[in-house]
Amino acid sequence: MSHSAGTPGSGDTGVRKLAVLALGSIGVVYGDIGTSPLYAFREALRPVAADGVSRLEIIGLISLMIWSLTIIVTFKYVLFLLRADNNGEGGTLSLLALLMKFAGSRASRLFFLGIIGAALFIGDAIIAPALSVLSAVEGLKLVTPELSPYVVPISVVILLALFAVQSRGTEAVSKFFGPVMATWFIVLAVAGASHIRDDFGILAAFNPYYAVYFLFHAGYVGIVVLGAVFLTVTGAEALYADLGHFGRRPIQWAWICLVFPALALNYLGQGALVLKHPEAMSDPFFLMFPEWLLLPIVILATCATIIAAQAVITGAFSLTRQAIHLGFLPRMAIFHTSETQTGQIYLPNVNMLLMFGVMLLVFVFGSSESLATAYGISVSGALLVDTMLAYEFVRARWKWKLWTALVVLLPLFLLETVFFGANMLKIHDGGYVPVTIAVGIVIIMWTWKRGTKILHDKTRHTDIPLASFIKSIERKSEHAPVSVPGTAIFLTSDPQSTPAALLHNIKHNHVLHAQNFILTIRTAGIPIVPKDRRVSASSISERFSLLEMHFGYMETQNVSQALGLFRKTGLKFDIMSTSFYLGRRKLVPDAQSGMPYWQDRLFIALANAAIDPSDYFRLPTNRVVELGSHVII
Repeated sequence: MSHSAGTPGSGDTGVRKLAVLALGSIGVVYGDIGTSPLYAFREALRPVAADGVSRLEIIGLISLMIWSLTIIVTFKYVLFLLRADNNGEGGTLSLLALLMKFAGSRASRLFFLGIIGAALFIGDAIIAPALSVLSAVEGLKLVTPELSPYVVPISVVILLALFAVQSRGTEAVSKFFGPVMATWFIVLAVAGASHIRDDFGILAAFNPYYAVYFLFHAGYVGIVVLGAVFLTVTGAEALYADLGHFGRRPIQWAWICLVFPALALNYLGQGALVLKHPEAMSDPFFLMFPEWLLLPIVILATCATIIAAQAVITGAFSLTRQAIHLGFLPRMAIFHTSETQTGQIYLPNVNMLLMFGVMLLVFVFGSSESLATAYGISVSGALLVDTMLAYEFVRARWKWKLWTALVVLLPLFLLETVFFGANMLKIHDGGYVPVTIAVGIVIIMWTWKRGTKILHDKTRHTDIPLASFIKSIERKSEHAPVSVPGTAIFLTSDPQSTPAALLHNIKHNHVLHAQNFILTIRTAGIPIVPKDRRVSASSISERFSLLEMHFGYMETQNVSQALGLFRKTGLKFDIMSTSFYLGRRKLVPDAQSGMPYWQDRLFIALANAAIDPSDYFRLPTNRVVELGSHVII
């Protein structure tokens, strides 16, 4: 097979591009899982430390950690789930959006599965920054014990600064994320490798026999320990959620070539250190380093945890945007912080809620040791949801036979169920925090979805078919509305029914514009809609036309910008002579409606908190007219 002269060059370019993307993914995708060595092994040792830790127990713990990383991260996410994408996008809601096309009678079950997974991810986004930053700053206590009282204040300052800069975007500093995290993983690998020689017997941890032996002989304590062992895979779901930012191959190569070897070496090194120096189990990570190196390592660890926290916060912004566009949450203000990276967004309401939650956790728990008990439930629950959705995906999309899907996914499901059960044992020790957060978010999403459906059904009963309405007003009679120059665009969610704003405009103002467009904005089940499929137009009569705009659930729904795309259909809009009409509803609770009174009140509160549609859809300033009505729900 012959190759052209340009092939080597293009191959070199491809390799360089892959390397750059892989480096970028290290800074964003692997931040959370990369900071787990700070606390995972330490917390796994605590339940067994009271009666003294035997050699086999230490080897068994490290074996459990390495094989958890291998099975859950390498096999499930890196090699399998990264292939289950929705037009290049991954994550719980992306998978849900894809599955809803094939859902049928399972739609309700899949919906609840999806929002539970999303709610658990938000819970993770609140706990992860607090735990990561606290665990890094606590290294100062080893530098000098006099700094112990300042751990919480320093952590608070770092976290407040992190949330304060979100509105400015992370484009400038994100260029350093990859190199800093790559340095972090290299330090993890070198530190671990240098301590393996403390006791080469730790290499037996590669044998899964020791993991199984530990679980069978540890009894109830072994189940408790599993909850801490699970901390090694926290952040695994970020692999999947950030698929669209970097693509499958860069994420896979980063994991296989650097991240996984570095984590495995570090855990092995921590295990060998504790085998030789049992007193090191109080903080095996920082005690791997000589005293003169402690301060630089604390600084590097703090940088790594800030990057990890940033990645989780960005993930929460992205997931919330998906939830809004898929109709699970009310509209919120979304700002782009980069002109080139569409994924870099800022949601002020979400940022404020996250900051409040993180600060509360830091002050209430006060240490990473206390907070680690609260961690794990949200992550293990999210992983379990991903596995269940993956089963539906391979059956519906890849057409796997039942037995094939069960052979591949049932072992993962059982393993993650055990991990989830082990973490649930910590519910009284702080595990109630992520559970409470998740339950609250599920109730909000369920209420919004249910309320919007009830609202739609109620207004449909009073709707007038658009076709018959247009015929009636275009009849020449003494009651016909006065014709005025210009263009009017009426936004509606149902193009078959007459928009309320159009009815009110004719009823109260008795005028009709020379050109009238009924505009429907739809969110597609794919992340990004190509521009050639963005808009469509069809004529109803001489003065009325139907317009449709299609946006992906990862896109900003910018109506003003999309109007320019209608030129290919022969339509041209002069913004200065165009008015946008919106219907605004004042909702009134009704105890006899389809929802309990408390849920009515919650739905109304959510609706009132939603951003103004003119801002959300980026409509031109001073060209919007809103006409209101009362609706009983």
